[in-house]
Amino acid sequence: MAIKLTSLSDLFDHGFDDIIDVRAPAEYADDHVPGALSMPVLDDEERARVGTIYKQVSPFDARKIGGALVARNAARHIEEKLQDRDGGWQPLIYCWRGGQRSGSFATILRQIGWRVETIEGGYKAFRGLVVQALYDDPFPAPVVLLDGNTGSAKTELLNMLPDQGLQVLDLEGLANHRGSLFGAMGPQPQQRGFETALAMQVARLDPTRPVVVEAESSKVGECRLPPSLWTAMKAAPRIVLEAPLDERAAYLARAYADVTEDKARLHQILDTLRPYVAAEQIEAWHAEARAGAFAALARSLMELRYDPSYARHRARMDPTTVTPLTAPRLDPQALPELAARIAAQVADLAATPARGDTE
Repeated sequence: MAIKLTSLSDLFDHGFDDIIDVRAPAEYADDHVPGALSMPVLDDEERARVGTIYKQVSPFDARKIGGALVARNAARHIEEKLQDRDGGWQPLIYCWRGGQRSGSFATILRQIGWRVETIEGGYKAFRGLVVQALYDDPFPAPVVLLDGNTGSAKTELLNMLPDQGLQVLDLEGLANHRGSLFGAMGPQPQQRGFETALAMQVARLDPTRPVVVEAESSKVGECRLPPSLWTAMKAAPRIVLEAPLDERAAYLARAYADVTEDKARLHQILDTLRPYVAAEQIEAWHAEARAGAFAALARSLMELRYDPSYARHRARMDPTTVTPLTAPRLDPQALPELAARIAAQVADLAATPARGDTE
């Protein structure tokens, strides 16, 4: 039998011991159902080979060769990856469209005695639910943006807010990127993988309560924000942190230690700013980096590059949606109290009727 997914929340308590993705490794790497184990019944080369035979020779020859390959790969998975599963093991299996690949593997496992189900429509059906949630449906909960100039500790504060009883979306965490030239934290997910992780978090939100999101541009690194969220963010009220420049510089020197410790990477990033800044200033930044004067470097970068950019953006915002919040200190001891103040401000905004509600 095939299980029909009617919503993303169906996957929260699916009741199966494992979800198995039998698509090729490249398909799995692009995106997959969260938590799914990769057990391809055709690898990337085999899948391409069978597809070519299907188009250029005949569907029968493709199925004959594909069947042999699927059986061989299935045997290997049973011998290597599934040897420790007992007789009560219940897996949920899917492929691209819930067709031959998942059906073939499920048939083999059923013959062993395992109670196997497949996903109706396969990954394509799951992807349709993700697209519906992020592209078609309006964002389900009221959004409040946490904003502020570079170095205002927004991401760290955002991740303290659940302890204050708030729900949050950490877009930089999902994208594995801090949203600036200096922000890479390693490989980013593919766009579909980013959207899947985001959609699963959105599906868990309580629509009656606000969700706090860090103010971002429409892209976090190379990951694009989907339309429903971006539309909600553009219309959302903002809490804008106002912290002294020296506090922000000291915070950045701490928070970006991974960048400052990699001297080659730091100098390479500084060189990418040459089209926008005078050569003399670039050389001054390089000198500060070589001297280990990272707080001074951060301060200068903010004064000359990042703060002016933020000021231009702020000038275009609707002033009635902006609530300033002073943050005189950003040291580790001060952040919990600042998070509590942010939570209180979110509560005030949630209790305030939106413009037009009382008209």
